[in-house]
Amino acid sequence: MFIPKLVTVFKEGYSKDLFVKDLIAGVIVGVVALPLAIAFAIASGVSPEKGLVTAIIAGFIISAFGGSRVQIGGPTGAFIIIVFGIVAKYGVSGLTVATFIAGFIIIILGITKLGSVIKYIPQSVIVGFTSGIALIIFSTQIKDFFGLQMESVPSDFIEKWGAYFRNIHTINYYAVIITITTIAISVYLPRITKKIPGSLVAIILSTLVVSIFNLPVDTIYSNFGDIPANFPKPSLPVINFKIIKELIEPAFAIALLGSIESLLSAVVADGMTGGRHRSNMELIAQGAANIVSSIFGGIPATGAIARTATNIKNGGKTPVAGIVHAITLLLIMLFVGKWAKLIPMASLAGILIVVAYNMSEYKSFFSLARGPRSDAVILFITFGLTVMVDLVIALEIGMVLAAFLFMKKMADLSHINEITDEINDVKDIEDPEATGNYIIPKGVEIYEVNGPLFFGAAYKFRDALKLSNRKPQVVIIRMRYVPTIDATGLHHLKEIAKDLQHKKIKIIISGIQPEVYKKLEKSRIVFLIGKRNIKNHIKLSIDRANEIIASSGQKV
Repeated sequence: MFIPKLVTVFKEGYSKDLFVKDLIAGVIVGVVALPLAIAFAIASGVSPEKGLVTAIIAGFIISAFGGSRVQIGGPTGAFIIIVFGIVAKYGVSGLTVATFIAGFIIIILGITKLGSVIKYIPQSVIVGFTSGIALIIFSTQIKDFFGLQMESVPSDFIEKWGAYFRNIHTINYYAVIITITTIAISVYLPRITKKIPGSLVAIILSTLVVSIFNLPVDTIYSNFGDIPANFPKPSLPVINFKIIKELIEPAFAIALLGSIESLLSAVVADGMTGGRHRSNMELIAQGAANIVSSIFGGIPATGAIARTATNIKNGGKTPVAGIVHAITLLLIMLFVGKWAKLIPMASLAGILIVVAYNMSEYKSFFSLARGPRSDAVILFITFGLTVMVDLVIALEIGMVLAAFLFMKKMADLSHINEITDEINDVKDIEDPEATGNYIIPKGVEIYEVNGPLFFGAAYKFRDALKLSNRKPQVVIIRMRYVPTIDATGLHHLKEIAKDLQHKKIKIIISGIQPEVYKKLEKSRIVFLIGKRNIKNHIKLSIDRANEIIASSGQKV
């Protein structure tokens, strides 16, 4: 479970043919990742080289130590808004600390084997969240799309669009043409050939045109200056209790989003290759990648679905392809970075608009919106909060709502029914344990519990046993269809047993499952009721009830 896939690959035998395939795929993915890493960094409010550093370090660690054969790691569009918000509030140093802490949180999730649990986050929460992020990413690129002359862009969604409309008179038509051309090339070139990344072609062409004709548009250099051609020195962030307390919430958001996206990407990769990733090992590698990346000044990283798919489609077979991708980016940064500064901002805006469209999941969004009302409500609330309020709040409230609705559904599935004389008259040949197959003596009431007896359904259990105004001598509680019971269910069962005993009414529990019995034993309910009054079959329970009635007035 905690063995990297790279180790498994080498144990199985790594051939020259595999290396050639991985080498070609890795170089192609490295080239594809170049404009994306720069674009994601700039859109996140940090300098472009931080995106490259993240793609290099995180990409290497995720491939070398991860639990997937073909996962490609690095900065992604999903993190843009979280990173931008952290930088705006806490500065770049705050982002470094939050990423550093998030790395340890992700590792803990992996070590405690919670990788498989994260995959069960409801689709309505994920789609609402990612669709909201896609809309925000699109809205952040409008300034560079139209080349608007604005000193600053408001962070609030509505204020942002208001500022765009107020400055629409400063539109730069050269920027508009470059953005539209970039989008067209990125979308339509893959339909002609998938060997050459459309985004890379668009970047090269737009950079050449702007440089040759000296077009009046913003570039990376005009906005950020030179891209360093050297690798940054490592530096451990200063951390104390006060800093942890201040940054734990954004760190948790980075950790949760990074874990979700990396495992979703690994699942998609499994579907494309027929493989099976190790989710917990993947999380450990993701956590380590974020820790080391932050030490070198990088931004949050996770598994990148688009680059992972590119790796697979170009023949990548093992984690070596991801390692080659990281080395390719390192060489580009060291020897080609001086030309990357000439890339026009409008071209990067076009690339990010395509990214936003691809991650919008509009088909899934509309499908969920037309689905069950509860899922639609969670979808719209998560989406609305993501866009209008805050990503962390959106994720937290979306998860809480989904949990409450799930508990309600589970509670609705749980039923506690009193077995009446009318039901008793009906025999059931298919079910030999059906109550109707036996004669229930007078003075005995039987209640059947169906479904988990947890805190969401415990109130039904309590109320059902208070409905009867009669005072039977024996109450049989059938629990053959109770798969689990929690602390609240145990509490109510114990209180009911005490109440019945106070009223001189004997209680028998019938058909209890082994796991539930263990919990009753630990909570002393078995001792309270007595082992003689816990039976594994309804016939034995009725026989025991007859014994109690026959010995009425004696100690049982």
